[in-house]
Amino acid sequence: MSDTLQNRMGKAAVALLDTLDQDRRRKAQYPFMTGGEREQWFYTPSDPGGLRLRDMTSAQQRSAHQLLATGLSAGGYVTTATIMGLENILDAAEGFLWPLRDEARQRDPMSYGVSVFGDPGGSGPWGWRFGGHHVSHNYLVAPEGVRALPSFFGADHALHHGTGVNVLRALAGEEDLGRALVRMLSMEQRSRAIISPVAPPDVVTSNRPEIADGDEARPFTEIWRNRQSFNPGDSRVGFQRLSEWLGLTSEHLRLTAYSTEPKGLPVAAMTFEQRQATLELVHQYVDRLPEELATAEEARVASVAEQLHFAWAGGIDPGEPHYYRLQGTGLLVEYDNTQTQANHIHSVWRDPTSDFGRDLLAEHYAEAHSGPRP
Repeated sequence: MSDTLQNRMGKAAVALLDTLDQDRRRKAQYPFMTGGEREQWFYTPSDPGGLRLRDMTSAQQRSAHQLLATGLSAGGYVTTATIMGLENILDAAEGFLWPLRDEARQRDPMSYGVSVFGDPGGSGPWGWRFGGHHVSHNYLVAPEGVRALPSFFGADHALHHGTGVNVLRALAGEEDLGRALVRMLSMEQRSRAIISPVAPPDVVTSNRPEIADGDEARPFTEIWRNRQSFNPGDSRVGFQRLSEWLGLTSEHLRLTAYSTEPKGLPVAAMTFEQRQATLELVHQYVDRLPEELATAEEARVASVAEQLHFAWAGGIDPGEPHYYRLQGTGLLVEYDNTQTQANHIHSVWRDPTSDFGRDLLAEHYAEAHSGPRP
């Protein structure tokens, strides 16, 4: 068997499933589908779907991590593992106040779940997902290739103080490179790049399976799987308080709404140094991927670089709530740092037209000419 990414992912997924008893396998494995559960994803501390790490044996947990590692670069895996570990720190920062739910912690590095869609040992398309609080990685695997979006990383807090001068910043690059770029712009360029003086309260597209022109940032009550699994009243109050602190109005939501026509400053209107800084920021997201995918994506982005737009909302100084967006053909990056007094990052990389490998799946079915789609 050749050492392709498809084969490595398939081998790791089969190895995990083979360790599971019937009950665990029933939780972990779904039929393959072109929509439905495969295109549901969550970055809140709610049910991520699939089989959670805390319901696995130690050996099964290791197998789950081996599958996860196939879908990430070494640095992407380090970042994911760090974000998972932040759950313990967040629990402590909140005073260990969240009550247990069904005898399980709500801030828990073991609450992340693995889902497999279809048969990873077969010849047809299949998919898998790893997700939980502040992490969501989604994959479509087919004979023609692999797709790896949406990809979500978050961190609460964005900055943690350790001992002495030590600090922990899981998403330092996403924050610093974005701010460095906006601060490189001239005043005239900023007038085009800054689309709103107030940042939205979250990434605008949130966890919508599909995004459409005019989508605005959503209230927190709309981004959980099971609204019964948390207190909607508390969530509404939290959103209202954040909106008041930000000075957010409906006009700001309109200004930052997603549009198929990119907002902000085009790369074509940037200097050489600013263009390089933009590509460096894109690379920060592409670098999450395994080498095969990252190399192809870097080449694709370079081919459409002139079409990229950079948009910013909020303040440009450290500590101020802020948001940015990178958008171009087949690429949408969103970053938001407004929650927890602007010490809480959400970042997502998507393909508005081909999330969940929709393009690859269409290509596969067009070439196969073999019966109805699942």
